[in-house]
Amino acid sequence: MSYDTLFSYSGNLAMLGWLLLIIAPYWKYTRPIVQYGVIVILLSLLYAYLIFLAPGGSMDFDAFGSLQGVMGLFTDPKATLAGWVHYLAFDLFIGTWEVGDAKKHGINRWFVLPCLFFTFMLGPVGLLLYLILRSFMTKKVLHENF
Repeated sequence: MSYDTLFSYSGNLAMLGWLLLIIAPYWKYTRPIVQYGVIVILLSLLYAYLIFLAPGGSMDFDAFGSLQGVMGLFTDPKATLAGWVHYLAFDLFIGTWEVGDAKKHGINRWFVLPCLFFTFMLGPVGLLLYLILRSFMTKKVLHENF
């Protein structure tokens, strides 16, 4: 299977997870499907395959030690796809955590939607927004929430 095909499939799989989080965040099957059951695990398996098993040369882990090295990695399609799948898996995992945590703290799902959007688009920015929202809604500073 080509890297372009894997890129398309992984993006579609992640989008399915995000749609479940947005449309049916508290459905009893959303978290098992997205976080624990299928989607994040499949993305993680694809990532491991790309890093350790995929043909096309081995990953140069020494390159992570400098900005120039990381920039060089992203000239390789396999490494770029691995990086993309890494983002997809982690951002989706964080989005799922936000939904579960909001439910645990009684935060209205409509307040969480903007956080999910920013987690989907900008990862850490969405997480930061959610942590601020949670602190505001629970009347606890960030370190008391964990």
